[in-house]
Amino acid sequence: MGHWPTFLLSFLRGFGPFLTGSSARLEFRLLPFWQATIQVLGGVLVEAKISQIIEDAITELGFGLVRVQFSGGQTGRNQLQIMAEPKEDREMTVEDCQMLSRHISTLLDVDDPIAAAYVLEVSSPGIDRPLTRIEHFARFNGELAKITLCMMLDGRRRFQGRLTGLSEDGKIGLETSFGRFEFAFDDIESARIDPSEIIERRS
Repeated sequence: MGHWPTFLLSFLRGFGPFLTGSSARLEFRLLPFWQATIQVLGGVLVEAKISQIIEDAITELGFGLVRVQFSGGQTGRNQLQIMAEPKEDREMTVEDCQMLSRHISTLLDVDDPIAAAYVLEVSSPGIDRPLTRIEHFARFNGELAKITLCMMLDGRRRFQGRLTGLSEDGKIGLETSFGRFEFAFDDIESARIDPSEIIERRS
């Protein structure tokens, strides 16, 4: 089923190093000696562009890219979150996050895909990990999950239940308390693991 610890490494201009932690999450913030600027392409477009720039390099380093998320705006701090995990059957470490951050920041400095100051954050998925690729739904078959659709289905967009893998035609199965559903991957707005059973198994 994979590993579940979360590590998060942030580079934020103007802060010294400090460490906070909890049972579910460790967070590390370090002071960088650089400040990246990029041209904001907007929403999903900038995330797709960044994925194109960094995914091959992340793969060559032995990791899989889970998610690229850019957030912020005129009234808040711009934040670029890169979520990755080792391809090997092992846990993500703080050293992994540091190494990925160095490589990613170098690539983004060269290609310049956004044009505003931002925080680069590299993290592992954690126990409530997002499911962003169709293979994730097969990999975590049998786990509880929460799925939000792009459009209403039977009067609702949000579904919670147990993943039942992929059908022959590539649809994602979910067994809920009110019946079994199948969703096309392109119809899913967001999905993530429901960690309630994982937490129980650990206790």
